[in-house]
Amino acid sequence: MGIISILLIAVGLAMDSLVVSISGGIVMRPFCMRQSLRLALTMGIFQGGMTLLGWLMGVSFSSYITAFDHWIAFILLGFLGGKMIYESFGEEETTISSFSTKTLLTLGVATSIDALAVGVSMAFLKTSIYFPAFIIGFVTFALSLIGVISGYRFGKIKGINVELFGGIILIAIGVKILIEHLME
Repeated sequence: MGIISILLIAVGLAMDSLVVSISGGIVMRPFCMRQSLRLALTMGIFQGGMTLLGWLMGVSFSSYITAFDHWIAFILLGFLGGKMIYESFGEEETTISSFSTKTLLTLGVATSIDALAVGVSMAFLKTSIYFPAFIIGFVTFALSLIGVISGYRFGKIKGINVELFGGIILIAIGVKILIEHLME
């Protein structure tokens, strides 16, 4: 597999993580580079790691994974988005100064399920997985970091209920994943 193909796959896989990172940046107050790096690293590690895991699982488990992966992503993102929307109707605007480990892990899993399927498909190609998994993880990390910073800057605009907006984004990603897989 060529480098251009790997980069295109990496960018495609990173899109959900990018949008989730923008959402995280929107509600982050005050800005914290350490928390931004934690989120971006989590996204990158999960994307690269799930690609590798999918490849290792290979052909033997692919039918089991693809049967329900979209439901897991939909439920996780729907739950987190719904929680953000619910909290947006509180008296004060909710912001976060740090992402809990539980939240990071949930977002990492929910946004990287497609990478698992890509890893399984790469096993069919009988290609080495280590370089593609690294590139996928690195591209996701970079785009997620850009997303957090961009989201933070967008979230500074007054008059926008940023938590409501972020929750809607997460639910929309979950619905998109579900619809894409149900239409296959």
